[in-house]
Amino acid sequence: MKVTTDQIKRLRDMSGAGVMRVKTVLEQVMGDEEKALEILRKEGFEKAAKRAERETGQGIVVSYIHHSQKVGVLVEILCETDFVAKNELVKDLGKEISLHIASMNPKDREDLEGQEFVKDPKKKVIDLVKEVSSKTGENIKIGRFARIEVGN
Repeated sequence: MKVTTDQIKRLRDMSGAGVMRVKTVLEQVMGDEEKALEILRKEGFEKAAKRAERETGQGIVVSYIHHSQKVGVLVEILCETDFVAKNELVKDLGKEISLHIASMNPKDREDLEGQEFVKDPKKKVIDLVKEVSSKTGENIKIGRFARIEVGN
């Protein structure tokens, strides 16, 4: 089966893998994009696990205020370099995690990482972090967070 450039681009955007790796995997699975994405994500998670011990001395703080203005969240997203901290993927990750914290009120980071993501219960919050880590090539971690609710 002939692999198209549209397939390669789509899977590259979703997985963060290199063009040639995406093409090779697509050819191996006869163009089945779901199988290819599963393989590429697994490889990305394995690479992220190898990076887990690297120092995360940079990052960003993201805020979220619920539309009712009764719940607010601050979350720290840590990474290895200031360059990656400024990346839209990291900023979006911070927004998604702060929204999740506002909705689910986790008691600590371990609880947060193990929760099913509020927007996609097929994923855990830690999976979101691993996906961004695999796309950026850096160790990404959730740092501190605080959730404030009026009256609590």
